[in-house]
Amino acid sequence: MVYQAFYRVYRPQSFAEMSGQQHVKQTLQNALLHNKTTHAYLFSGPRGTGKTSAAKVFAKALNCENGPAKEPCNECPTCLSITDGSNTDVIEFDAASNSRVEEMRDIIEKVRFAPSNARFKVYIIDEVHMLSNSAFNALLKTLEEPPSHVVFILATTEPHKLPLTIISRCQRFDFKPITPSDIIDRMKTVLADAGIESDEDALKVIAQAASGGMRDALSMLDQVVSFSGDRLTVEDALLVTGSIGEGIFYQLAEALLEKDAGAALSLLDRLIAEGKDVSRLAEDFITFFRDLLLLRTAPSMQDLLELVSGDERFVELAQRFDPDLLYSFIDILAKTQQEMRFSNHVKVYIESALLKMIHLDVHPSQKNSGQKDDAGLSQKVAELEQVIKGLQQQIASGAGIQASTEQVAQPRKNASKSMQSFKIPTGKIHEVLKMATKKDIQTIREEWAGMMQTLQKSHAALLDETEPVAASENAFVLKFKYEIHCQMASENASLRAGLAEALRSRTGKAYDVVYVPEEGWLKVREEFIRKNKLAKQQDPDDPADTTSDEEPLSFVKEAEQENLDPLVTEAEKLFGKEFIEVFDD
Repeated sequence: MVYQAFYRVYRPQSFAEMSGQQHVKQTLQNALLHNKTTHAYLFSGPRGTGKTSAAKVFAKALNCENGPAKEPCNECPTCLSITDGSNTDVIEFDAASNSRVEEMRDIIEKVRFAPSNARFKVYIIDEVHMLSNSAFNALLKTLEEPPSHVVFILATTEPHKLPLTIISRCQRFDFKPITPSDIIDRMKTVLADAGIESDEDALKVIAQAASGGMRDALSMLDQVVSFSGDRLTVEDALLVTGSIGEGIFYQLAEALLEKDAGAALSLLDRLIAEGKDVSRLAEDFITFFRDLLLLRTAPSMQDLLELVSGDERFVELAQRFDPDLLYSFIDILAKTQQEMRFSNHVKVYIESALLKMIHLDVHPSQKNSGQKDDAGLSQKVAELEQVIKGLQQQIASGAGIQASTEQVAQPRKNASKSMQSFKIPTGKIHEVLKMATKKDIQTIREEWAGMMQTLQKSHAALLDETEPVAASENAFVLKFKYEIHCQMASENASLRAGLAEALRSRTGKAYDVVYVPEEGWLKVREEFIRKNKLAKQQDPDDPADTTSDEEPLSFVKEAEQENLDPLVTEAEKLFGKEFIEVFDD
């Protein structure tokens, strides 16, 4: 017979033979026992974790002549024909090589035909994410409501590429990476059946290199068996898989502790000369320092170790490393691994990473680190004692207490300086109001909306709730609704320059802008009007007064309107001033 690879010969033929995936097996078996199977399933997960194998086992259990059963019997004609792939009612469809809509239409046309010799017609569509959009659209309605004798099982390693409309029509099962212990148990079963002896450590090397994939593990096991013969050794497994032995890791750790750059780089060069992949080296180094960190912080959790055996030699080595140093090593290697992905000079990156690790300033001994912390703490305590002693002397003498209090209060004053309220420029506002005219304020208000559109968005946002309230020939008062916005605008030199330029381009005049919050404006305006009315009463014949016959300015109108009774104002709007007469009670 033609030789077949281990992963083909020892493909699981029942749920009991499947490694790991307990959540998947139990759910499917319960559905079979209680006759609650559905019409569509989605199996997703990393490569080599048993998706297609589980689909075939489920198809056998569903169509078994003794079922539906928790486990297929693997003895009836239906189970045997599904196992050897000759059953016409269990169709395995490879979407990677049949991704067009025409192939999908062919399946859809045959779906309506009843199964020829089985209970259900099962379609196993592998690598379903490779289907085209038109093929997905063609499958959509059939997948939602297939005939009662049809079951779809979709398998994929990239579920994120599937349309949500497909995923929502299926029961989804996420297959997890298989643990190293499960992989080792399965490899022991395979080797025992094949009559081949092996070292436990050799199987650990293969399981670690498989990265959670059973198919990868059995393929590498097949390769190691072909290389070594009747007995698997650690050296053979390391050579075939390209992994690194514990001895090399131990030597590298010693070189890093001794800060021996020559020894570390020589080890790295030797590994690369032996054909080790540089990217794989970085990954192995990260795993190794992770194992040391585990031995350093949780020595009882040796079952979680991946690269080292956890014997006394590595336990002592881990104690010589400070945890912070191991954390730093892992960070450096992780960043290096990312940078290597985009470079053709990966050897330079791994060499630089080793040199960075050697020149780290973190102490390798926890004792030294503790002594340093104790020394710093003692120094701080001594300084505090001196300060307390000085304060006690001041209290005893009664002198300097007031000065000390002022010194303490001074930083508070400085700290809260920025939080003080906005200082209203009363003098500038009075100067504008003295020379204010109705024409000037109307000009600015007419151009204000257009001018706002020419400003930067950040400046326009700050001036969003502002209003020009008084203007003279060369300046105007800008009122802000909120004091904080007023202060921000007054401190923003870029805004002041932009506003002045925008007004000059729109009006032809270079106006000076006086900023004032709304509350401050009301107070200053009231004070100005009161003083001017009082001055007119005292000197009504003043020849310099030119505003007596003019229409009141806008800000004066606003002040008078605010003092009116709102009921009177509303009555005047409805009936006219000539029909309204107000009596004071």
